[in-house]
Amino acid sequence: MNTGQQPSPPDIAQAGSRSPVPPAGTHGHAPLAVTVVGASGDLATRKIFPALFALHARGLLPAETRLFGFARRPWSDDDFRRHLTPGLKCEELAADVCDLRQRDFLPRCHFVPGDYDSADSFRDLQRRLEAACGSPVHHLVYFAIPPTLFGRVAQAMRAAGIVTDGESPWTRVVVEKPFGTDRRSSDELTRLLGGCFREEQTYRIDHYLGKEVIQNLMVLRFANTIFEPLWNRRHIHHVHIAWSEDIPLAGRAGYFEGTGIIRDVMQNHLTQILALVAMECPWQLDARHVRDEKVRLLRQVVPLTRERTVLGQYVAGRLQGEPVAGYREEPGVAPDSCTATYAAAVFDVRSPRWRGVPFLVSAAKGTGTRHTEIRIHFRAPDNDLFHALLAKGAAGQGLLRGNELVIRVQPDEQILMRVVSKVPGSGFQLDTAALDLSYREAYAGTRIGDAYENLILDVLRGDRSLFIRNDELEAAWDLFTPLLMELDTCRQTPHPYPFGTPGPEARRELAARYAIEDA
Repeated sequence: MNTGQQPSPPDIAQAGSRSPVPPAGTHGHAPLAVTVVGASGDLATRKIFPALFALHARGLLPAETRLFGFARRPWSDDDFRRHLTPGLKCEELAADVCDLRQRDFLPRCHFVPGDYDSADSFRDLQRRLEAACGSPVHHLVYFAIPPTLFGRVAQAMRAAGIVTDGESPWTRVVVEKPFGTDRRSSDELTRLLGGCFREEQTYRIDHYLGKEVIQNLMVLRFANTIFEPLWNRRHIHHVHIAWSEDIPLAGRAGYFEGTGIIRDVMQNHLTQILALVAMECPWQLDARHVRDEKVRLLRQVVPLTRERTVLGQYVAGRLQGEPVAGYREEPGVAPDSCTATYAAAVFDVRSPRWRGVPFLVSAAKGTGTRHTEIRIHFRAPDNDLFHALLAKGAAGQGLLRGNELVIRVQPDEQILMRVVSKVPGSGFQLDTAALDLSYREAYAGTRIGDAYENLILDVLRGDRSLFIRNDELEAAWDLFTPLLMELDTCRQTPHPYPFGTPGPEARRELAARYAIEDA
């Protein structure tokens, strides 16, 4: 049987860990400037600047680094520094050391007020940047702005001459999701950005790819011989990729109303996880080969249909004993809204390795738990030696689960393997036991970096392996666009489910069609 397996090239098993970014002198003798466009916003304040500070505190940024915030607010440098200070935390450093790091970091932060579509505003930025850093300078530009502004900002930057096309010094541009709302709008964003930046300069970021457990997926698969020979349709019954949040959408419901759970989570984060779980082994551990395999896999997945999908919307329920309003009762949500806060879909992967193996992907807002995990369910043994005991289970509790590999992304990073084992004692009962790798325990002395820290370091190194290429984005949107066009007509109402519960009952019916028990 052709299961699509390939030998693992030796460089994957030998790949090393992250190292500090080389000093500026090794980057063509140019200092580093980081500009965050939209610096007064939530993303910049809560994620980007805290990540930059953490890298600085750990000595992972070049000494010559300067940071610039660009936004419409009429702030001074001091105003900006006061705005940033509450978010600059040191998890592993003593308070006095953290204070020293802050006092070294904040004077490096500058603010340039301006209009997003004004070339003159970006010329002001360029003058401030050159005054602080000199010229030439390597320049990382982070778009912490809505996608509707991408084109205007890119064109204004290009007109201002702030973008360089070479590699020494370089300009690299990071853009955040959402990358459009369907294939057509995504293509338009790509066209607008492509008119101002080369594809090699553009880093489309999905912060889930910066999480340690997600980055460990390729190592787990291709550096461990106990997994790769079993990673195929002959040995795996199904795969379940699950994401859930337990908090209401209060404050974000207006934004979410125009997005929905599929565009918000499934088309990006969870599709990227699916690609890493199911792709073939790349021949080399570099950006081109890794992304080639992800694109090849996504093009082997059948686009979703309504028949393979269940949608839900939470109604009033309870959170920790307190009442919670239903989604339609949130400000900014239409009283007859058809926006889904829950989605489950079974993907059909038509590759030699996976043909016939259902991939269940589910995403839910307003459930009783917050978690993201990947469950790999292995098939039952071919022999009948323990069939009767497996059916009975421990203490007569019913059918035992077979082998299962669980990769927990959040809240606590963990990898565990469920195996069938004999219960100690004079009888002969079987039960499932877990072989558990908890990151918190196994790496107790190691700081697990934030996803944004990891990905910003990769941008500085020019490593695009964990960033989304334009053809990869196209392939991902092709899986969802036909379904989204149908759902946007609101011809079908999502199934209701009370806040604080796992989702609508219809999810079980979908899973049962594919003999999946843990939906």
